[in-house]
Amino acid sequence: MRFTEEHEALRRTTRQFVENNINPHVDAWEEAGRFPAHDLFKKMGDLGLLGVHKPVEFGGSGLDYSYNMVVVEELGRIACGGIPMAIGVQTDMATPAIARFGSDYLKDKFLRPAIAGEMVAAIAVSEVHAGSDVAAIKTKAVKDGDDYVINGSKMWITNSLQADFFCLLANTSDDGPYNNKSLIVVPSKTPGISFSKPIDKLGQRSSDTAQVFFDDVRVPQANLIGTEGMGFMMQMLQFQEERIFCAASALGGMTKCIELTVDYARSRMIYGKPLLDQQVVHYRLAELMTEIEALRGLTHSVCEQHIAGENVTMLASMAKLKAGRLMREVTDSCLQYWGGQGFTWDNPIARAYRDGRLGSIGGGADEVMLGIICKTMGTLPTKKR
Repeated sequence: MRFTEEHEALRRTTRQFVENNINPHVDAWEEAGRFPAHDLFKKMGDLGLLGVHKPVEFGGSGLDYSYNMVVVEELGRIACGGIPMAIGVQTDMATPAIARFGSDYLKDKFLRPAIAGEMVAAIAVSEVHAGSDVAAIKTKAVKDGDDYVINGSKMWITNSLQADFFCLLANTSDDGPYNNKSLIVVPSKTPGISFSKPIDKLGQRSSDTAQVFFDDVRVPQANLIGTEGMGFMMQMLQFQEERIFCAASALGGMTKCIELTVDYARSRMIYGKPLLDQQVVHYRLAELMTEIEALRGLTHSVCEQHIAGENVTMLASMAKLKAGRLMREVTDSCLQYWGGQGFTWDNPIARAYRDGRLGSIGGGADEVMLGIICKTMGTLPTKKR
């Protein structure tokens, strides 16, 4: 992929924003267990960073996804994993279906303020018993007059405690599990919505995550995205951009880990010379950078094909699989070279080690990615009839 000066200008803007407006505050936000989403998103919205590839008529820049990918790579350089994840929920998980299939009413009421950073969005799909297995969700939305009445609960919901609305997947009929689901926009202040305490996570500490309960929650049927029964398909399409986001943000994060480790290993003396001079160290870092660049090539290829309107299900799944596994490998290897320093809670590589572990779980576990790849290759065993 050949980037233009416009791409690079957007990259510089994003990097400066990260360095000036996010990274100086990350330690405090990690300690607090929450970052100020409304304040931060408004600043990003003012710079146009939340609607890079969204429609111009609703406040976006109308650019292709390659511009958003450049932004995402730079967001990966944020000094924690929770904030890039929260931003990704806003831009690549909770709003793509609204932008692609939503009515003008939904776009004006929810997409426009999300792009402007005036509303915080959350995606409500996972449930206690249905994480990667989206078809198994039990939350129901039943028609009553002009409304839907929603009952159920959602688990592991990022941005939930600060969200203004949820893009919620619910069963709206008794049809089969792939044809009975719909996506519905649900304002968070609607009566009947309640929340658990923040979930005490291993990593991604600055991202607020909770369980959300829906008890006879009533919303207008006008809040339906697209057509009823097409929710599973629309969610699968949203997953493609989510997985590109995961891979692209991992590139920035892993590159930052290597840079920090090189700087540390250059200054750390061992046996009378810098740790970096040990062949095992500089060779290993070279291997890891090679793997990162290979993933970058795959991710850029996925992006190009996605822009061209091609089906990127297999390649996006491959990129997401590789990103999750490589993040684990990079952070583990780098932490080793920090020695005892790497085993402390506030060390940047230790934080990346904790935060990055979610990459192989969230947005579809590694095993789900492998199943998708095998199905596309035609090697997945079929059920016996």
